[in-house]
Amino acid sequence: MRVYISVGSNIDAEINLKNACRALRDEYGQLSISSVYRNASYGFEGDDFLNAVMGFSTEQSPQEVLGVMTRLHHEAGRDSSGKRYGPRVLDLDLLLYGDRVIDESGVRVPRRDILLHGFVLGPMAELAPGQKHPVTGETMAELWDRFDQQKHPLYKQDILLR
Repeated sequence: MRVYISVGSNIDAEINLKNACRALRDEYGQLSISSVYRNASYGFEGDDFLNAVMGFSTEQSPQEVLGVMTRLHHEAGRDSSGKRYGPRVLDLDLLLYGDRVIDESGVRVPRRDILLHGFVLGPMAELAPGQKHPVTGETMAELWDRFDQQKHPLYKQDILLR
């Protein structure tokens, strides 16, 4: 199954993104990785975030992928008892699990953030422009072209996560 996840941080962000990339590569092998983008914090006043999207293939179930993501949050020192919006050592979110639409057992894909936030959609459109959104049927490139990019600016960073 082809899986896409978003990866973000605003605390020692470059280090935490590189560590997450290494851990995900150890877990899943070859990764496809978007550019890294800087954007303002969302939902709270705080340091800017660095965000990227990564894709990989796996035979794990969506619940197993979420379990790996939870483990990586814990290993990075993320406090899961915090507020919904706030500083993050590491923020991993499951965006797509193939073309499946799932809303059960703590799994919700496609993630709504794809349609709402430039820091998710922009890197997703760069990485997989022809990937269709399982609900709208539009490609990520089409969604990004229509997105209000001036209202939600992204700034490409010269950071390699390879």
